Amino acid sequence: MSPLTKLMFSLSLLLGTTITISSNHWMLAWTGLEINTLAIIPFISKSHHPRAVEAAIKYFLIQATASALILFSSTINAQLTGQWDITQLTQPVASLLLTMAVAMKLGLVPFHFWFPEVMQGSPMTTALLLSTLMKLPPITILFLTAPSLNPLLLTTMAIASAAVGGWMGLNQTQIRKILAFSSIAHLGWMTIILMYNPKLTMMSFYLYSLMTASIFLALNTTNSLKLSTMMTSWTKTPALNTSLMLALLSLAGLPPLTGFLPKWLIIQELTKQEMSTTAMIISMLSLLGLFFYLRLAYCSTITLPPNTTNFMKQWYSNKPTNTPTAALISLSILLLPLSPTILTIT
Repeated sequence: MSPLTKLMFSLSLLLGTTITISSNHWMLAWTGLEINTLAIIPFISKSHHPRAVEAAIKYFLIQATASALILFSSTINAQLTGQWDITQLTQPVASLLLTMAVAMKLGLVPFHFWFPEVMQGSPMTTALLLSTLMKLPPITILFLTAPSLNPLLLTTMAIASAAVGGWMGLNQTQIRKILAFSSIAHLGWMTIILMYNPKLTMMSFYLYSLMTASIFLALNTTNSLKLSTMMTSWTKTPALNTSLMLALLSLAGLPPLTGFLPKWLIIQELTKQEMSTTAMIISMLSLLGLFFYLRLAYCSTITLPPNTTNFMKQWYSNKPTNTPTAALISLSILLLPLSPTILTIT
């Protein structure tokens, strides 16, 4: 892909995201989502590998279906209420259709099947975009329509997402698939609190994006795509791998790292809403995710393979650790003491 083409599609991604998150009208939000979908497809399929092409087709079909459902939902709402405003979603059928459409776009259970496959077929940087930037417009739509959605449906989908994200990630060896199931589990945490404190959902998403970006950039630096290659990356960049271990533990939500903050606040808010049982269930389900984060951390720092592997060992990295990676990893580890400031800002 030529630099000019890459720049054009990158600007289109930013444009689509900006249109959706800043719009009040359903048609504008839908237009932004469509621009986003069309702009990311060349990044997914740029390697021309059959798996990449398959991932691009799967992504296109799912996103097109979800966009059609959003259009259908907004049209029903406009027909019955006369309102095209996103915040005026008062029709129950339109609300149900919108919840389904946004769940498809985000990869929430039971519409999650496409997400790990698309992540596995994408390059590392594109997988980073799919996990972070591409989820911002749908989450913004959920944020704007939160008062109109069905709390029981959202809570059920959230707990199912946390469970499936934890269970399905346990036996994976491909790092992109593990991070895809991690994303599904984190979306469960964000969705469960959406009805009661939407700002907390957005803060959780920002911190999740920060931690995921640091992990993807670190893995991209060491060219680690599966656990077996991750085991030998310690010899290339010991300092980066140590930081990667801490970032993974932060994503798992262990104190005193940054990732503990959103989980702590979500459990506190659920308890205030007299949903202690729900808080306990989702906390127990997060232990499933902790297992594969610990396995990734173990592979990145402690394990060296005892026998000869089938691939050529790279005893040095030709990609120096750059400033954005270092800054993101530092933030994804050290933000917990600044939690009063973060809460004031959000």
